[in-house]
Parts: sequence; C-alpha cells; structure tokens
Amino acid sequence: MAWVRSVVSAAWLAEAIRTAKAGTLRVLDCSWYLPTVPRNARKEFEEQHIPGAAYFNLDECSDLSSSYEHMMPPAEHFGRYVGSLGIASRTHVVVYDASDWGMFSSPRVWWMFRVFGHSRVSVLDGGLKHWCRQGLPVSAEPPQPSPAGFEPQPRDWVKNYEQVLHNLDSREFQLVDARSSGRFQGSEPEPRPGYDSGHIPGSINIPFNNLLESETLKFKSEKELNSIFTEHDIDLSKPLVGTCGTGVTACHIALAAYLCGKEDVMIYDGAWVEWFTRADPSYIISVKNEKTE
Repeated sequence: MAWVRSVVSAAWLAEAIRTAKAGTLRVLDCSWYLPTVPRNARKEFEEQHIPGAAYFNLDECSDLSSSYEHMMPPAEHFGRYVGSLGIASRTHVVVYDASDWGMFSSPRVWWMFRVFGHSRVSVLDGGLKHWCRQGLPVSAEPPQPSPAGFEPQPRDWVKNYEQVLHNLDSREFQLVDARSSGRFQGSEPEPRPGYDSGHIPGSINIPFNNLLESETLKFKSEKELNSIFTEHDIDLSKPLVGTCGTGVTACHIALAAYLCGKEDVMIYDGAWVEWFTRADPSYIISVKNEKTE
C-alpha cells in the first residue's frame, strides 16, 4: 500500500484532483460547528465546496442510540455510511472543514477513519479557508458518488467514562484537554446550556488552536508541536488520551501527536459533557466552585 501523508497541502490536493494522479481519491467536507456558532454546515456545503467533495455529517455518522452527541458509531454503521459516499477500503480520503480556525472538525473524521482501520486518510492543511485564500476553485455542483464497499477493521482507541474514572488513581495514561483555557479552568461558560465548565482531575490543557499557525491556519511544524508537548510534560512514549467538550477538537491532540510520530492516541469519546453529567461533584475541578488541584 502506498504511503499516505496525514496532512496534505492545498496545492497537492488541487493537483491531485486536476490530474487524478492520487488514484482513487474522495474528498469530504466534514464541517460541524458548536451550538453557539450561527452557521449551517450543510447549507454552506451546498453553496460552496471543493470540486467533487461529498458532505460528511458528523451527527449522522454516530451512535444514534446514545444520549451524547456524535459518539463513535458501530463499525457496521460507519462502513455503510462512508460506503454510501463512494469510499472503499483502498480509497484515499482527504477531509477538510470550513471553520474560521482552518481545521476544527476534520481531525475528528480523520481519527474516526483510523479507528476503523483506514490509514489512507489525510487532513487538508488549513481547510477550506486556506484553500480559498490560495484562489483555488470551489463548486456548488451536487456530488454524485457511486456506492462502494468499505470493510471496517476497528482498533481499540476509544476510552469510556469508567476507564477515565479508573485512571484518576491508576494514572495509566496521560489525559489532554483541547478546550480553551477558560473552559478548562472554569472561568468561561460551556457552549451548551446546562453544563458548567471545568476539567477532569489530573488532565492537562492544550487548547487545540495552540497547535495551529494563527496566520496560515496550518498545523505547526513537528519541532514546534514536540516543544508544546514537552512544555506541558507530555511524554509521547507513554499512553495518551485526548478529550474536549464532545470529542471533536480532542482529535487535534491525536493528529498533532501523530505528526510527531505517535500513532495510537486514544480519545475519551463522551468527553466533558459525559464527565460533567456522570461524575461526582468532587471530580469537577473549577475556579467557579473554588476547587483546584
């Protein structure tokens, strides 16, 4: 199997689309926004997307039986869903989103493909915003994918509430929270009503946007990413789990670590929403309730 880069440039993707030199290639718009962001991802896709792209709905491709948002779907569901988008087991998938951050939800879909055993997946560096800055073409033409067969091969990279609770004492893995510093500390509100901000005891805060270049919107260099992990006392040779609000930007931690050579970062899928719902109040660390570590 040909080697596939985890992050590809806008220039590379434009050339791959133009010449079809990448072989079987499918581009997915994976845009998704927080409840506080007044944007409609599906409507925006219908108005403007990278030519040939299909829309990946993060909420549809999830565990529809769960009370929590976009939890990982059963393998069969994932296989059917991506197969309907024209993705087969040997397809090279490039994911992107239209966030003003450059990359917000696309790393989540990158990680989902990898969890289900599909390594031929890349994130478009800088997302649609950078693509448009480069003057590259966009289209409003509806996609017409031909259904394909996708066979998931699940990996055990998803952590649940019980495992994170057990880790409070066992310290079997490092837990990194990708939310903003204010949400992590408890000084800023959560974007969902009914949930206070704060963090899980023992977790470490690396806001996802700190991993991105503010001007170009691209991921920082491997050297810079390694420095960020080192500054936060993260040992990439040891087990690492990402978390956030609902498991989306946690995947920036997984991708950043992957760019530094660590391929097996896991995600606490229920993330802060589940933790706040289920944990004993003594395990909610927040300046709001004057509880700190």
